[in-house]
Formats: sequence, structure tokens, C-alpha cells
Amino acid sequence: MLLPVNVTFGVVLAALLVTSAIVAALAHLGAHRSREIAVAGLRAAVQLAAVSFLIGWVVRAVPLLLAFLLLMYAVAVRTAGRRITPNGTWWHTALPIGAGVAPVVAVLLLTGLVPVKGITLIPVTGILIGGALTATVLGGRRALDELAQRHGEVEAGMAVGLPDRDARMEVARDAASDALLPGLDQTRTVGLVTLPGAFVGMLLGGASPLQAGVVQLFVLVGLMAVQTIAVALVLELVARGLLHRDPRPPRTPRASRSLSGAEGE
Repeated sequence: MLLPVNVTFGVVLAALLVTSAIVAALAHLGAHRSREIAVAGLRAAVQLAAVSFLIGWVVRAVPLLLAFLLLMYAVAVRTAGRRITPNGTWWHTALPIGAGVAPVVAVLLLTGLVPVKGITLIPVTGILIGGALTATVLGGRRALDELAQRHGEVEAGMAVGLPDRDARMEVARDAASDALLPGLDQTRTVGLVTLPGAFVGMLLGGASPLQAGVVQLFVLVGLMAVQTIAVALVLELVARGLLHRDPRPPRTPRASRSLSGAEGE
């Protein structure tokens, strides 16, 4: 066993979690960040304990397996949506996450590269959903932040005749594309800077270095596909005004002028 589950293990984990929260507080990263770090660590411990128990149960039947995968997807959608916006448009994140993950998983199943077995399908799908979640959150937040900061440019674009969607897209596109940088950097430096989890896990499980490398390459390329689709779709949702931070759906300057004209008449 790589890490013995004993008192020392628990003490080290607690020390690392407390250190993270203290550093965040001392660096003034936000009072809520320290609390979030502590809560995230505690939640991770509880959730992993529950998942460790559940996986041994759900792998025995396909219906239970599918239900567990849907639960993973639902939690990812909720998490991503609430990270991006506090209003009711958060549920639109179901599209970038689902559209990114579903085709990749379907190809893997249809080609037989991944069997319909929980012990294989759950971790692979979980990695892909996690990647889509991260890309959706980063892409959506960066796009909305950019639109808020450069609102005047959006209005200027609309004023010269650009459709609302195109004016927002011109401003938000580059910012949203930054969400792809972590995945790109990880892929470009794999084996030189880091040895990701899939590679290390395969080695610890007794696989050969070649087998571990093949699995890791598959994971990284699959993640790039998932994240690219997710970023493209979350950007489209933001540009069309379907995902926003306003209490009510955004009203364009053109629409406002039309309403003002109608009231004047």
C-alpha cells in the first residue's frame, strides 16, 4: 500500500489543510477562501469515503452504474453553474459539460477502448467530467468578467451594427480561451515537468511504463477534446446572453432604444 491509513496519515492531512487555510488568510486571499479551503478538504474526505463504499456496490449492475454517472454529471453542472453565476441561468452549464463529455465517452465505448464496467468507466468518465467542469468554470467566469470590464466596447460594437452576439463574442473570446491553458500546459510538459495521476496510478497498479504512458496519453488527448468543446460552448452561451450575471436577462441598447421610442409615441 502506498499510503497507510493510520493516525499519522490523518494528522498529516489535517496539518496540510490547516496550513492551506492559514496561508490563504495571511496572504489576504479573501476571508471566504480560507473557509472554502477548510470546507473543501472536509467535504473531500467525506465524499471520497462514501464513493469508495459506493463504487464497490454500483459496479455490480449497469443501471446503478449509469445512475452514479448521472449523479456525477449533475453535481458537476450545479458546481460549475453556481461558480459562474448566482442567478437562474446557471443550469445552462449542462450543455458545455454534457456536450464535451458525452461524445468522447461514446467513442470510447463504441470502439471498445473502455468496457462498460464500473471499475473502468467511472474513473475515466470522472476525469473527463472534472476536466469539463474546470474548463467551463474558467471559460465562463473569464468571459463574463471581460464583458463587465469592457462593457463600453460591447455597446460600441452594437452601435456600429454588430449583432449582440457578435459584439459580445469579439470582447469575450480571447479571455475565455485562456481556460484551455492549464490543460495545454499539462499536455505539453507531461513527462518533463509532471507525471500525472493516471500514469502514476497505472505504475502503482503494476502496469508497465509503456502501458501507463499510453493510458496517460489517452487521458490527456481526451481531456483536450472535452475542454475545447466545453469552452467553445460556454463562450457561445455567454455571447448569446443565455448565461449571465444580471438579475434579469440582459437588454441590449438597441432594445432599450426601441422601448423608449415606443413609450415616446
